[in-house]
Amino acid sequence: QVQPVESGGGLVQVGGSLRLSCAASGSIFSINAVGWYRQAPGRERELVASITGGGSTNYADSVKGRFTSSRDNAKNTVYLQMNSLTPEDTAVYYCYWYVQPNIGSRLRTYWGQGTQVTVSS
Repeated sequence: QVQPVESGGGLVQVGGSLRLSCAASGSIFSINAVGWYRQAPGRERELVASITGGGSTNYADSVKGRFTSSRDNAKNTVYLQMNSLTPEDTAVYYCYWYVQPNIGSRLRTYWGQGTQVTVSS
């Protein structure tokens, strides 16, 4: 069983920075994609950033140039560096791991528990 655990959320002022981490424990045979979603009150969950198994990154237009996602394969950890934060970035951020847990098993998505990011003006 793969279990992602997030950390790093909190309260920050406009223009500030935060770094989220998401460490996945358990068996991972191969990674198809990892990344981050967020959900603000009253809004649908949206994809913020993703990293493919080959290392290619994609970002939502709203965060391009401000957010950077990276992955440490040795630590099974994915990061989201968030700079120049605005109140519109306030949301619960969820990491996900889309992986093949064991050889021969199907691809599955595992979610972190979510971490609150609040940007105050």
